[in-house]
Amino acid sequence: QVQLVESGGGLVQAGGSLRLSCAASGRTFSVYMMGWFRQAPGKEREFVAAINWSGGSTDYADSAKGRFTMSRDNAKNTVYLQMNSLKPEDTAVYYCAADSRPPYYSRTSPLSSRYDDWGPGTQDTVSS
Repeated sequence: QVQLVESGGGLVQAGGSLRLSCAASGRTFSVYMMGWFRQAPGKEREFVAAINWSGGSTDYADSAKGRFTMSRDNAKNTVYLQMNSLKPEDTAVYYCAADSRPPYYSRTSPLSSRYDDWGPGTQDTVSS
């Protein structure tokens, strides 16, 4: 089991920015596809962004394109989600996820079933 811990969530005004971080345990982080998902009150969990093992490929939900950027630093066992131009509808609990069990997926996937370990989540609230 890989331990994941999100940080960087908080309260921000509409139009502002937040940067989320997700730190992972283990010595094989560099082979994991990583993803960000979110869940708003009364809504189902939805895909936000994914990045492949090397960071050379990313994928975003339509709602995130042009505003959010996912990146990773394998030397630090950390992935990031830079969120700009935030809107009230971005308010949600954001979860970090890892494809941390073999076979390891070499691309990106928006499917939650592709991910094996999840962080506890961090609350992002965007006020109007």
